[in-house]
Amino acid sequence: MTMISTPPLTSHSTRLGMLSTPSLVLLIYGGLMLLAFIATFVVSLNDARTIRDVGIWIKPMKFMAATAIFAWTSVWVVMLSRSTVAAARAWGWIAALLISTSLFEVVYITYQAAQGSGSHYNISTPLNAALFALMGIAAIGLVASQAWLAWEIWKRRTQEHSVITLAVVIGLSFTFLFSAISGFLLGGNQPPPGQGLPFLGWHLFADIRPAHFVGVHAQQLMPLIGLLALKFAGKHARRVLVVCSVLYADLWVVLTGLSFVGHA
Repeated sequence: MTMISTPPLTSHSTRLGMLSTPSLVLLIYGGLMLLAFIATFVVSLNDARTIRDVGIWIKPMKFMAATAIFAWTSVWVVMLSRSTVAAARAWGWIAALLISTSLFEVVYITYQAAQGSGSHYNISTPLNAALFALMGIAAIGLVASQAWLAWEIWKRRTQEHSVITLAVVIGLSFTFLFSAISGFLLGGNQPPPGQGLPFLGWHLFADIRPAHFVGVHAQQLMPLIGLLALKFAGKHARRVLVVCSVLYADLWVVLTGLSFVGHA
């Protein structure tokens, strides 16, 4: 009798079972942020209030979506790098730092939106001034988690997929460096009012937010560039990655420079 064999199941549940506890917690946390985004979007449909000509719920939704992506990407890059960091105690502390700082930001911004007040640059009362300062500290802690993760991945690197590991480390390092600098500049220069570019809401001039966006999302974009370089450039992948990294940094510098154009 001919036996018909079936390939072993490699389902998503099996893959999830192989993840470390911090990775699973970050995936769940990202899912909760996505649910919060959906709930906030539903609430926004019946709330026409605005702050500086922008709907009051736009900023909380942006932060919720960005936090979900940030958490999920952190897990993805740990898997992508093929390092042993997922089994290290430091990974649990990094995940805790990421969750605690980002959750404070989201809760604070959402609370202020519910009050009809701005979250950024709000120093109208001593309490608001203190919360705004704490949000800035939390933002530094959040991007510092990526610098810490980059170091843990780098010191545990293997020769396998070295180009991808390098891309991950560059992306995480860019996220820390560029986001910290642009965040500091953002804290001292309020962007122009109004909608700006469609959907994003930024302005190309006198607005540091485009540079901040490029900095934050280096976490995702540089590893993707590394994967593409490995796939299409072959033995030249490392050289292509270095060139793309320089161009990415140049883009951030240009956008940062534009943020000073138009300031009084």
